[in-house]
Amino acid sequence: MKMMNLLRAAPFAALASALISSSAAAQIETVDRVVAIVNRNAITQVDLRHKVETVRANLQRQKVALPPADVLQQQILERMILDQVQLQYAQQTGIRVDDKQLEMAITRIAEQNQMALPEFRSKLEESGMSWRVFREDIRQEMLLARVKEREIDNKVVVTESEIDDYLKLSANKAQMEYNLAQIFVPLPENASPEQIQARRLRIQAARQEINSGASFATVAASYSADNNANKGGTLGWRAAGTLPPAFIDLLDKLQTNELTDIVRTPAGFHIFKLLEKRSQQEKVMVKQSHARHILIRSNEITSVSDAKQKLSNLRDRIVNGEQFADLAKAFSDDASANKGGDLGWLNPGETVPEFEKVMNSLKVNDVSQVVQTPFGFHLIQVLERRDQDVTLERARFKLRSELKQRKAEEQYDDWLRQLRDRAHVVIRLKDE
Repeated sequence: MKMMNLLRAAPFAALASALISSSAAAQIETVDRVVAIVNRNAITQVDLRHKVETVRANLQRQKVALPPADVLQQQILERMILDQVQLQYAQQTGIRVDDKQLEMAITRIAEQNQMALPEFRSKLEESGMSWRVFREDIRQEMLLARVKEREIDNKVVVTESEIDDYLKLSANKAQMEYNLAQIFVPLPENASPEQIQARRLRIQAARQEINSGASFATVAASYSADNNANKGGTLGWRAAGTLPPAFIDLLDKLQTNELTDIVRTPAGFHIFKLLEKRSQQEKVMVKQSHARHILIRSNEITSVSDAKQKLSNLRDRIVNGEQFADLAKAFSDDASANKGGDLGWLNPGETVPEFEKVMNSLKVNDVSQVVQTPFGFHLIQVLERRDQDVTLERARFKLRSELKQRKAEEQYDDWLRQLRDRAHVVIRLKDE
């Protein structure tokens, strides 16, 4: 694999004399063959081998027993086919990730690993990874995320009535979170009885292996079509709102490390393992500030120095007895001007950091010095402060996110299944 990575990282001619003998060249000719055709694009053995090695390393890091090599290879090839149909869709619909965006993303990854970019690249290449392959893998992940964001996430709507209905159903019940693992066998769109039976037999075989003593993680890696299959099927913590009510009823009956029966949904067949569960019931108290401000923006007419001087003059007038609200109505460039600059009660994080830092440092009724933020220049006054119970408000906000996540996942699975069914796919994995 290390030699193959080198070959893909630089022009063949530059490496031929140093790395490749005639026997190695013959090996490459055999190994680098087409294993699948997706519409007009090919997936090669080299591409598949790269993915298999990455997944194997990930499973080994998690100390998950590896499934049989042929099973793992087949699972990964199907995931690559799904990725390929999405990448083709991105190309057809004009979704792009340019080099500048890619460099910014890789720089962030390096920073998250507490390294400068040159050091990060050096460490990566020392491990045997081609920098070019790594870059293109990240570009691909970004493209897939953008496809899902545009086609699914941005179109999902959660209404206030949906939130109200869920809160009514869960009234007086502890709000739970579940740490889950899953084995998922999908169904094609408009699946025939024969296809349904074949997928049912597959999920039953998975359950039988678990019953016979195989670890859930190993069976997930062998059978599951979920994105997390190569992580042992682990989904992580899921709030109750992100799961269909029927799933919650099943999970609430389980003890830690127990499994559900086989669950049928429109998307396919599932087996869930409950790793842990915990209550979300927590009272949330925050310190709120009731504040108002005067905003002056710099523009073609008002320079930065003029804006600052204008606010400084207004501050002198307030200190000398003029009303803050009257001057805000007369001079502020913000939409709050007609309310005397009143911003109402503000929670932590609702204003930009520059504004919030100064606001939090003020005593009640004090007027700040001139403050610069991305929006312009401000005078800030805090009228009141209070400790406020925002449990219900936060619950609604959190529930909206959870319901949106659940809807997005359901719609994405359905959309991806349709995209796969429409694609012309030829698998040549077993061809000699």
